[in-house]
Amino acid sequence: MDASNTRFAKTHEWVRVEDGVATVGISDFAVKQLTDLVYVELPAAGGEFKAGETFGVVESVKAASDLYAPVSGKVVEVNEPLADDLALLSDDAFGAGWMVKLELADAAELDALLDESAYAAHCEAEAH
Repeated sequence: MDASNTRFAKTHEWVRVEDGVATVGISDFAVKQLTDLVYVELPAAGGEFKAGETFGVVESVKAASDLYAPVSGKVVEVNEPLADDLALLSDDAFGAGWMVKLELADAAELDALLDESAYAAHCEAEAH
């Protein structure tokens, strides 16, 4: 993964923008914290979310966690295979484990997110 164009929310969602489309997922740190994933609920294409709004849920054997949109936008694609193969998250959280693609509403919202080094420091602090 080229993290130079990836931004992170403190709630562990990542976003990577290409040609006005924001690909969103959860970080490998979040996947490891949740352990033993059993279910994911993602929105349908066409749904619209503002930054910070809940767009889905991921459940493990120990907890259910809301998924928050790191940026505002309209869902243009959903990673349908993910519902049947949660191993995609643990095997490739930043690639095949992506969750939704959003038509980015406001690129300026990316500035409020963490870069890779700031996110790593956030995870380090949270792990203690």
